[in-house]
Amino acid sequence: MAVESVTPLTAADQGVSRLRKDRERLDTIDRYVRGEHDGPYTPKSATAEYKLLAKRAVSNWLPLLVKTPAQALAVEGYRRQDSGPEGAASSVEWLAWQANRMDARQTAIHRAALAFGLAFVVVLPSPRDSTRPVIRGVSPRLIYAAYDDPAADETPLWALQLETLPQPGKGEVRAWFYDPQGVTELAIGGRGGARITGYTRHGLGVTPVVRFAADIDLEGRVTGVVEPMIPIQDRINQTTFDLLVAQTFGSFKVRTIAGLAPEFERDPKTGEIIYENGKPKVIPVQADASRFLVAPDPDTKFAQLDETPLAGFLEAIESAVRTLAAVSQTPPHYLLGSVVNLSAEALAAAEAALTRAVDEYKHLFGESWELVLRLCARVAQVAEDERAQVLWKDAESRSLSQTVDALGKAVQLLQVPPRALWPRIPGVTSTDVEEWAQMAEDDDPALRLADSLTRATAPASEGTAGDATA
Repeated sequence: MAVESVTPLTAADQGVSRLRKDRERLDTIDRYVRGEHDGPYTPKSATAEYKLLAKRAVSNWLPLLVKTPAQALAVEGYRRQDSGPEGAASSVEWLAWQANRMDARQTAIHRAALAFGLAFVVVLPSPRDSTRPVIRGVSPRLIYAAYDDPAADETPLWALQLETLPQPGKGEVRAWFYDPQGVTELAIGGRGGARITGYTRHGLGVTPVVRFAADIDLEGRVTGVVEPMIPIQDRINQTTFDLLVAQTFGSFKVRTIAGLAPEFERDPKTGEIIYENGKPKVIPVQADASRFLVAPDPDTKFAQLDETPLAGFLEAIESAVRTLAAVSQTPPHYLLGSVVNLSAEALAAAEAALTRAVDEYKHLFGESWELVLRLCARVAQVAEDERAQVLWKDAESRSLSQTVDALGKAVQLLQVPPRALWPRIPGVTSTDVEEWAQMAEDDDPALRLADSLTRATAPASEGTAGDATA
């Protein structure tokens, strides 16, 4: 169903309404990522001691499920089809990337997209220089984008970004309405509703908002990494709470004595029994490793109650963590720390599921980053390259010697040009490749000779041209 064009004021009403509708789910995800979980079950009569144990039972595994794939996602280059592998670092798009410090800022965008299932990037001209792109990431809790086809469209018809969600009686909040022609600044939440406070034209022809979706279906619905894991996280917290209760109140042996008459405290002067609150004051039995317990009555029986075994609780927690690892495609040894003398092949097999997940995210996020950089080219008023590609950092567990040996064999056996494989060396950036290319040209004897001859003949050519003109 097509979405009709709307005015900024109408978009303010629609956008705030949709953000309120989605905010409860997104806030729940945000709470769980930050460790503010729903507490484990406790009875209504729970004491302060039980409530303290419930607070300590929260074991937040969810950030690791987000950080693990995010740490393997890092754009480190950009290649236009009209330039070689060494020309990426000097492209207008990559210079905009570096100027906006996206090497560091991309991580927050990736983590938001993985945690919530969705994140956004806004690309606009700089207020000081209309040909300088400004790239900013936006949380899905603060922006709503309307699409004609939410599953297939690259850019939205319009988008509304809020400074914060307006609350009744809390005053106005700033908002920005993005459309294909400009940005309208709004004030939302006052007594008179939304009002326009400013307008800036960008003239890009499209709404400059790019969506990063970690898992989108054909209906435009998204699911992040965190939301499906919340029930398992609650189960781990409940089992941990039960473990703490058993550990606190039942993890030690209890000695019992049956048939022993208690001894009462007596007044040292009169020898009479001392009463407290109307009852005789009992002398407590001193039971420790340095004492023997004896009783004058032969019918007295000594016994003990065994401690509560904790192994079952520990196994239940480990089982739940393994389920968490399997469902989220996180290697179990990342969560359990159970790596013991694993070979390189076994380690690669254990990380195969994570590798496949990261490859999928690279395809999804790669298309979004390429659109971001094409918008940068549009802002900079240079030709866009729809065939350009971003280059991802290789985060697989391989040694440098293995990688270089494999690349060397590709050069020798497959006749691949050596310079084409420079970007595939782990840790090498586009800037490094460009510097190497310049060094190679500087060290090439044939190029140095040609350059010397050019410089030697340049004055004579200029003089001849000047004579001919005269």
